[in-house]
Amino acid sequence: MKIGILGLGTVGGGVVNVLRKNSDSIERRTGEKIHMLHAAVKSVDEPRICANGDINITEDAFEVVNNPEIDVVLELIGGTTIAKELVIAAINNNKHVITANKALIATHGNELLALAKQKNVHLLFEAAVAGGIPILKSLEQGLSANDIELVAGIINGTGNFILTEMKDKGRDFSDVLKEAQALGYAEADPTFDVEGIDAAHKLAILAAMAFGTELQFDKVHTEGISEVTAEDIKYATDLGFTIKHLGIAKKSGDSIEMRVHPTLISNDQLIANVNGVMNAVLVKGNALGTSLYYGAGAGDEATASAVIADLIDIINSQANSHILGWEAQEKPSVLESGAIESEFYMRLLVSDKRGVLADITSIFSNNNVSIESLIQKQVDENNNAHIAIITNKTHNENVHAIKAEIEACEFNQEGVKIIHIETLD
Repeated sequence: MKIGILGLGTVGGGVVNVLRKNSDSIERRTGEKIHMLHAAVKSVDEPRICANGDINITEDAFEVVNNPEIDVVLELIGGTTIAKELVIAAINNNKHVITANKALIATHGNELLALAKQKNVHLLFEAAVAGGIPILKSLEQGLSANDIELVAGIINGTGNFILTEMKDKGRDFSDVLKEAQALGYAEADPTFDVEGIDAAHKLAILAAMAFGTELQFDKVHTEGISEVTAEDIKYATDLGFTIKHLGIAKKSGDSIEMRVHPTLISNDQLIANVNGVMNAVLVKGNALGTSLYYGAGAGDEATASAVIADLIDIINSQANSHILGWEAQEKPSVLESGAIESEFYMRLLVSDKRGVLADITSIFSNNNVSIESLIQKQVDENNNAHIAIITNKTHNENVHAIKAEIEACEFNQEGVKIIHIETLD
């Protein structure tokens, strides 16, 4: 089996190292030797984490995808422009393709999978979601007897690291973000990680796999963690919750929900204790019930593990292109964000005056939302009261109507914070 590698950065270098380190066990499992024949890099002079003296190196990636000797192309450069062109060229050249590129699959996967089917080749992407955790294979194979009801996960390690540090050490978001950048967990421009775009790419793939739908990244409701404050973390802790940045896909009647946002989850749930840069995905099936998949969501050899697992499936003829629902006759609609139902946490800063609390409870009542619990934490030097409210289950549009009404009141002193509360069982 001769492979070509597009990119010898963190993941590509990890693939080379793992293939060399585990060559004997891989050959035992497949009966074949894997020959790393050709690789494309940005600059041949750049230092790398892998030795590449026996690999033909080029700065022209199209040399790799057009090489007639290559059986499988590993796309490990990222992005959705040149990467897409290269994947299309490889498929049109009747080569199997394996990618770790979640943005490419989430935004162009329907088109690329259709082309792969037309050309009778595989397009596999286990490494695109949750790094080394084999979650797509679990959904596709191990859980195939189940009707999947819910998939929820911590699927961005940068965001999880930031929230963990904020909770454990009482630090502010901006302070932890700087450390995450210094440690290499966050990019110089951290938007994709902290604003939920990276997690939304992965959730779109998970939802398509779980529910047999086409990929619908543009319909994922997405909120980041940049507005979560140390005060929110403290309130959540006092109320028995942990704030995690979750991707959630679930069935809701004849529709499905797809959303990424900060979420309060009870401290007694396993996923609440997934900390640092680790990832975890919870799946609820109607036969198995709830199961949790935990591991490294990024890193050179962890992600390489998933890339090479796809390669082994191709060699052993066990791959079926991660069959999605992109050609299904019936496609469930995606629920609008306003119609999503859950309990909610709301944080207010209001004037500490007689009658204000009565006015607040009246606004909730007028919008048919019940208050499950309410705590007033403190009165500050400006004579303003900090209040946290937990609602009973209601629709998203109702709490946003309450938010708008409170923010229009004279007693309100800042924007009302809203965070979903989820029970994942």
